[in-house]
Amino acid sequence: MFEALADAGMLTMDSVANFLPMQEEVLNGNAQPALTQKGAAAIGIGLAAIGAGYAERGIGAAAVGALAEDSISTGIAVFLTVLPETLAIFALVALFV
Repeated sequence: MFEALADAGMLTMDSVANFLPMQEEVLNGNAQPALTQKGAAAIGIGLAAIGAGYAERGIGAAAVGALAEDSISTGIAVFLTVLPETLAIFALVALFV
């Protein structure tokens, strides 16, 4: 495996030399986490918002189509469109709790 990385130019002496001080920090117990709790929470909120937006895209189109055919009421269409946004709201609540 290391030969393949070396042949591809991904494993060089510089990359190994940069890795050794990090390994010493881990062995000595002085290592810092790469991702803090706030950073992880920010990533979670961002992914929840992206997922909610992606879900709302399809639901909104279906709700507008159903409204055009008069098969559902406006209140139900708005409820179905807004429902995925609760994912982002729950993520924000989890951030502050």
